[in-house]
Formats: sequence, C-alpha cells, structure tokens
Amino acid sequence: MTHTPTEHPVKQGFAAGTSVAAGALLVVIGLLSVLQGISAVAKDEVLVTGVEYVYKFDTTIWGGVHILVGALLLAAGVGLFTGATWARIVTIIAASMSILTNFLWLPYYPAWSIVLIAIAVVVIWAVATWSPDRR
Repeated sequence: MTHTPTEHPVKQGFAAGTSVAAGALLVVIGLLSVLQGISAVAKDEVLVTGVEYVYKFDTTIWGGVHILVGALLLAAGVGLFTGATWARIVTIIAASMSILTNFLWLPYYPAWSIVLIAIAVVVIWAVATWSPDRR
C-alpha cells in the first residue's frame, strides 16, 4: 500500500494531535483576545503605543474588533473538538482573521502580536492538513 504525501500516517497522526492542541490553543487565544479587547475598550490609555505607522486605529474601536475576533476564535476552538467540517472551516477563517488583526496590532504590542501570528499559522497548518476520516 502506498501513501501520498498528504496521507502519510505519521503526518496524519501529528496533524491530528496538533489539531486537538489547536482547539485548546484557539480557546485560550480567543479568551485572551476578548480580555485584550475589553482592556482596550475600558481603558485605552493603558495601552502602550509605539512608532507611528501608516495605518492607525482608535484603540477603543480596535478593542471591539479584538472582542469579536476573540469570540469567533472561542467558538471555533470549541467546535474543533467535535471534528466537524464546519468547525475546521471556521477555524481557518478565524485564525486568518487573527493573523490580520494581530498584524495591524503590531504597533501596540509587537511581541504579543508576533507570538499570536505564529500560533495562528500552526493552527491553520494543523487544521488544513488533518483528515479526521482517515485512520
């Protein structure tokens, strides 16, 4: 029996394990994004701003964006534990939105944004390569 590169059992096992971890990471990242958004909405003076960039947003509005994306990440993370196709699609969309929002959040918290972008890339890889119906 031959395996195509995407059907290799070791790769599928790693992707399945990473997808379960991705669900847990999405729940944590979603919760942290919601808390980050609440912090930005409640007290935007607390946020540290750095170098001025071409794109600039009001941190209160930006906090609302983080709350919405965080809620979507939470829902996707919980749904990902079921292995449902809709949850995988929502996870990829939500993680992509997280990458975009954290890229735009770089002027405010660069280190945190880079970490969340890297985690979102791993989540997208895991969910996109995992095939739950293969044994």
